Amino acid sequence: MRLLATCVVILTALVRTEDASAAPVPESKAAYVGTWEGTNMRLKISQDGRISYRRTGSELNVDVNIELSAFEGDSFVAGVGPLRTVFNVSRPPHVKGSTKRMVVDGVELAKVD
Repeated sequence: MRLLATCVVILTALVRTEDASAAPVPESKAAYVGTWEGTNMRLKISQDGRISYRRTGSELNVDVNIELSAFEGDSFVAGVGPLRTVFNVSRPPHVKGSTKRMVVDGVELAKVD
């Protein structure tokens, strides 16, 4: 798994050097913008479409900076061409108690900013 994570980081760096440009977050998805944290995951989505993603675990450590391609329903796609990944949002941003939350790839995240 460590080799896989290393490959993801290298490939992401290569993608960033191409002519790809981030798609800005549409106004209808403005609630996604910000820094989100949950168990072993940190996700930062900027208004200009840049995504910083860190996920750690016993066998998996991923730390990438990637660019937003598009939203597909509540989920969003990042990267270009064959180096794309879908962030599966099963619960879009919502208020729970006094905290904004969303569920991405099965992890409940809380907005920290």
